[in-house]
Amino acid sequence: MVLLRLFTQRRWISVTGYALFIGMMAVGYYYNITLVQLGLVDLGQRVLGLSQVTVANYMAGFALLTCFCAIAFGWWMSFSGLALRFRRKFALAFAVVLAQTLLTIALTLITNAQSYAVWIALTAVAIGCGVPVTFSMTSDLIPVRDRGYVAATITSIAYFAANVIPTAWTIEVFRTQMLWIMAPGALGFAALLFGPLNILDVLAQQHEDPIYARGRYVKKGEAGRLVDNPRIIALIVLMFAIFFIDSLGFLRMTETPAYMLNTWRASELEPRLFIGSVHVIGALIAGIFYTRMDDKILFLWIFGIFALVHQGYGLQESLFSGGDSTLGMPMLYALAVSMYTVVNFAIWADISTPGTISLNTAIGVALSGWTATFLSTGLAIRWRSAGLSLAEHLRRVDALAWLLFLAVLVLIFWPRHTTKSQHVEQN
Repeated sequence: MVLLRLFTQRRWISVTGYALFIGMMAVGYYYNITLVQLGLVDLGQRVLGLSQVTVANYMAGFALLTCFCAIAFGWWMSFSGLALRFRRKFALAFAVVLAQTLLTIALTLITNAQSYAVWIALTAVAIGCGVPVTFSMTSDLIPVRDRGYVAATITSIAYFAANVIPTAWTIEVFRTQMLWIMAPGALGFAALLFGPLNILDVLAQQHEDPIYARGRYVKKGEAGRLVDNPRIIALIVLMFAIFFIDSLGFLRMTETPAYMLNTWRASELEPRLFIGSVHVIGALIAGIFYTRMDDKILFLWIFGIFALVHQGYGLQESLFSGGDSTLGMPMLYALAVSMYTVVNFAIWADISTPGTISLNTAIGVALSGWTATFLSTGLAIRWRSAGLSLAEHLRRVDALAWLLFLAVLVLIFWPRHTTKSQHVEQN
């Protein structure tokens, strides 16, 4: 690990960059999977009394607006050269954190569908701008060789906290918890940005170092220039599919007491602590896999485990209607989710250069992550409101998961066309 060498060389500012990035990304992801993904649904349905279809429409709109803002802002950052200016990116990140903190405080002001829609729109803009800003800091703060391990650490912290900390999945609980985290975080950003220390000036130079700049899958083109990896399109499609399928199945399970009350939503700490610990183990395994495995084998492992887990839930519901309270399936599910989340945190920077990372991460994270998650959330709510049974819902998710895995097999093992000239050159 590069981090160990930085410790021995006493490059404490570079080490601080690790801590800064991990803390920022872990809190941001925790915010997204708790207050936004779960809390907004609870706020709309339980607190405001909106119909399931109405909430689904709002969530879909939220996803599309977030995606649009992220891609537009990411493009502007790359086009204007802002992606290479760390201090300005840090100032923008501070603005996003401050905006999200104020919006979290303002949740108590939401009393009807109109204020609900306004809050969603403002949050979508904040998150959309935040995605390319924060993810693009990867090339400034995290060396290429350590990105898998850092992604594993971020995933471990976010999922462990999401499983262990919340005492109830309600908007009130999520709001209180996030304010305890975000308010000190905003003060910390302000201290670094406006304080007398020169930490940011040192970190701003790191993207020029080859160990930070050249992503793992970036190629050298003509005249030695770095060129983005063309596999970004395939990666976007694959990651969109896995986020879509996962959210499509999990949201329905969160509303099935047999799957939740003694596992993710158990009143006792032990089951939640167990699932959180499995998330950590899965993330660490994925971090090692990501660092040491060929990308094709890596994706086979991840998508294969993912498909197997969803098939297991479908079989369980078909054979034992209503599910059971064992921790076997949640354990496997936690492993699968942690593994693909690690890849999502690391892969976009590794197919980008410092100048293009903001746009690539915006497209990858916003399109494959946000849009897929909330479009599938909306679809899941619609299926439930239409009276679709849990067993049929999971059968559809299983089918999509296996189709995705088969598509990965085809993409990996399908023989590439080789032209005659290429054949001559190879021989």
